[in-house]
Amino acid sequence: MQHATDPHGDEVSYDPPGPHLVYYAEQALLGALLLEPALLADLQQLEADAFSNASHGELFSAMLRVPAPDPVRHQAGPFWVNAVLETALPDAPGLTVSYLHTLISACPHARHAPAYAAMVQAEHARRTIHLHSEHLARASANTALPDRATAVLARADTLERHLAELSGRFPSHPGSLPRTTVPPAPTGDTEEEVLDEERMLLASAAVWPSAINEMRWLTADDFTLSAHGALWQVLNSLSHRGDPVDPITVLWEAQHRGILASGLAPDEVIALMSAPAASPEHWGRRVIERALLARAAEVAHRIGAYTDDPATTVHQLITGSRRALADLTAIRTRWHRAIAPLAAPAPEARAGVSTRAGPHRPSTTAAAVRPLSPPAGRPQTGAHHR
Repeated sequence: MQHATDPHGDEVSYDPPGPHLVYYAEQALLGALLLEPALLADLQQLEADAFSNASHGELFSAMLRVPAPDPVRHQAGPFWVNAVLETALPDAPGLTVSYLHTLISACPHARHAPAYAAMVQAEHARRTIHLHSEHLARASANTALPDRATAVLARADTLERHLAELSGRFPSHPGSLPRTTVPPAPTGDTEEEVLDEERMLLASAAVWPSAINEMRWLTADDFTLSAHGALWQVLNSLSHRGDPVDPITVLWEAQHRGILASGLAPDEVIALMSAPAASPEHWGRRVIERALLARAAEVAHRIGAYTDDPATTVHQLITGSRRALADLTAIRTRWHRAIAPLAAPAPEARAGVSTRAGPHRPSTTAAAVRPLSPPAGRPQTGAHHR
């Protein structure tokens, strides 16, 4: 039995381990329907896929397929119950007459069937949101995707549409934010390549400060290393004030901002700002894309924590999940601004070569390299030396 469908068409089974509380609600609901089949008419919005237990879902599906009995005939004997069991057995061979009696005895009050059905639907909503959050988390971590950012945002859009659909079934009410304490997301070691790209962005921006004002879509929080984000703020401040921008002015401003007190040595700043490679926009796009993926992973982690908290109601879950996705929207907007110029054909740029004392940098493409115009006093060669 298929319990949920992947947005891209894959069949996904999600049976929670152990008897969750909804298991008892499912038993009570099915017992009520076995006692009073006429109650099925009040459960038109409930689908078989909403049941967490596969056998329960098949039994409910069989109830929908077997015509409801005449009330008098139903009281006379278990004709309809037997027909339902016979219809369900091919897909749920574990069902027995004895278990159907167990379901009947598990129902406290048949007329409470709508309340039991609402519990089943609410828990189904929790499971489907959990599945979507897992898809979002996997996409953000899948380095094999050719365009990971676009794939991640497609997953986020699918989750948002699902939440919008659920909000129509479960209207929000006051005090509907989750109270879940979200544990810190697991973080791995930052790859040296990531840090090197941030270093090259800072160095290139120091040589071509005119690009800084065009990169308002990048913020200090987008950097993996906080010291790099602080230096980006320094570059922005100098550029915004119209002050000269070079390694010495950056070092002086960094000192006034207390950045050097955090452990960043002056010679590190000088070396960092003296080794440009490619254009600032190129490295800036790499930085913000990584930040986008990291934010998507954090959002998926947060939503997953909401779904794992049994104290979170469906109203709180929907509201909290939509609030989490809203946190992805801001950086998504900035990312679209960053890649917008890429839609227009750019003139071919001449590649420049630089050698520097600092971390090894990955190779760049000619299209990403800004023609080098060394500051006055530097030799007009194809390479810069510190």
